[in-house]
Amino acid sequence: MSLSMTSSTPPPTNPPEPDTTEPQARKDSLIEYPSLFPIKVMGTKVDGLVHAITHIAHQFDPSFDASTIELRESKGGKYLGVTITVTATSREQLDELYCTLSTHPMVKVVL
Repeated sequence: MSLSMTSSTPPPTNPPEPDTTEPQARKDSLIEYPSLFPIKVMGTKVDGLVHAITHIAHQFDPSFDASTIELRESKGGKYLGVTITVTATSREQLDELYCTLSTHPMVKVVL
């Protein structure tokens, strides 16, 4: 008597090839561009902080509307949170904006 070993499971299949028709920027980011993008900047509450942040925002988004800025003081009043909303057009723009804001001497944290 001869036993035949046959398998009822099909052979493994290769996963489908990734769709390469999407633009590269779409794969690198979950953000759809252009879009309004809020950024919170925190620094010591000193004269010129809001002006400096506004100036940087305008450099990266010429259509930036300063009337949309939101300010929030810390409990002790030593720090100021400044929320700006920019029109994000690319990952590179946001990366450069974050870098510029975070290296400014008046800025402590950028979120």
